[in-house]
Amino acid sequence: MAALSKIPHNCYEIGHTWNPSCALSALEVTRGALEVSFKIYAPLYLIAAILRRRKKEYYLKKLLPEILLSTSFLTANGGLYIVFFCILRKLLGGFYFWSVGFGAALPASYISILIERKSRRGLLTIYMTNLATETLFRMAVMRGIVKPLKHGEVLLFCITASLYMFFFRSKDGLKGFTFSALKFIVGKEEIPTHSAAVEQSHPVPVERIAAIVAEDSQGSTGRPGSSRKTLLDLTKELLESVCKRGPRHRCCKHYQDNCISYCVKGFVRMFSVGYLIQCCLKVPSAFRQMFSKPSRLPSLFYNKENFQLGAFLGSFVSIYKGTSCLLRWVRNLDDELHALIAGFLAGTSMFFYKSTTISMYLFSKLVETMYFKGIEAGRFPYFPHADTVLYAISTAICFQAAVMEVQNLRPSYWKFLLRLTKGRFALMNRQLLDVFGTQASRDFKGFVPTLDPRYTTALTETVLPQGADALLG
Repeated sequence: MAALSKIPHNCYEIGHTWNPSCALSALEVTRGALEVSFKIYAPLYLIAAILRRRKKEYYLKKLLPEILLSTSFLTANGGLYIVFFCILRKLLGGFYFWSVGFGAALPASYISILIERKSRRGLLTIYMTNLATETLFRMAVMRGIVKPLKHGEVLLFCITASLYMFFFRSKDGLKGFTFSALKFIVGKEEIPTHSAAVEQSHPVPVERIAAIVAEDSQGSTGRPGSSRKTLLDLTKELLESVCKRGPRHRCCKHYQDNCISYCVKGFVRMFSVGYLIQCCLKVPSAFRQMFSKPSRLPSLFYNKENFQLGAFLGSFVSIYKGTSCLLRWVRNLDDELHALIAGFLAGTSMFFYKSTTISMYLFSKLVETMYFKGIEAGRFPYFPHADTVLYAISTAICFQAAVMEVQNLRPSYWKFLLRLTKGRFALMNRQLLDVFGTQASRDFKGFVPTLDPRYTTALTETVLPQGADALLG
């Protein structure tokens, strides 16, 4: 089998084709990765500190060490890969299918993640596991092992949203950032505060609504100068009247609104949030084009993606709230099991903003949540340092794809690797790796590196048909 065969070329002919020296090549990659890593983490940590309103002591004592620690982690991940790439070649006498990517990246990733702070290891592991799972799925599709399911990312999101919302409605189901995020999205009215039995035996909300309406009516008639109401006051009173006097089940906790206005307000609120998020993401590119192409500035506000994200978030909230209210009317109780149905139906909102990345990431976080719940319940074993091992394996899978079949790697991650290595990852001699049958050179425009024959061990081409600049462009 080609996958088990060995090619006798040295690491200069395959890997660091820009420099025949293993030590100098590793040093160059490390130096470039250090510069890029610092440029990534310095503004990232600074912005995070400002948003979290850190005190002066943090900026003086902790900010720089945290930046340098994360910078060292990312730098080591790139530099050590080249080191182990060369070490494995010398130990094995050549290159195997697994050694050029997975074998070299596995120890490099494991050592590098140990440098990073423990508080960040879990987040990095989730991201890389998500990326590795997506990569393996694409590999399986390319090999005909599995067939892609139409709208599969939407179905996965529906299942994930269903379970997330069930845990959100359950007592002690979710904690920390996930709970706070869902509370912000769907509102505190959906947080369970009483059991269904209490809701049925004490219909307090109906009396509370009546009191609110009576108080408002008395206030409007007894207020001085009420005979001279502006159009704004009349409109406000009309909206308040519609919100309070419309249909609302006694089990619903949105005391200030009826069920219809409750859903409509939820849509408008989250649509605005999604729209503003997309606008903010486009601000840097729009700022760069402000002077060169000012005609493109209106696209910052009237862009299709802005409305797609807004429609996705807004419809998710309105469908979830609407379904929850409908089930309360039908079953005459407020049950946490309603969240399973409401969450699944709300997941169909992803048709407005299809994203495999979002679906896979949320699914990975859900698996992590369920696993830790299983540990707390004594049903799953706890593995020490599981996050570091899982990160190393996941990163090694992605590096294997980056070397042998970059067409199956997420494009954003490939661009990140090019940025981290200053473009050197694209200079590998992938034509020699085509012998393994993964079409390693398919997306590299027939690129063959220019090699110094004094340092080659096999007869290789030394031409550059389209040039390195064309390849990296």
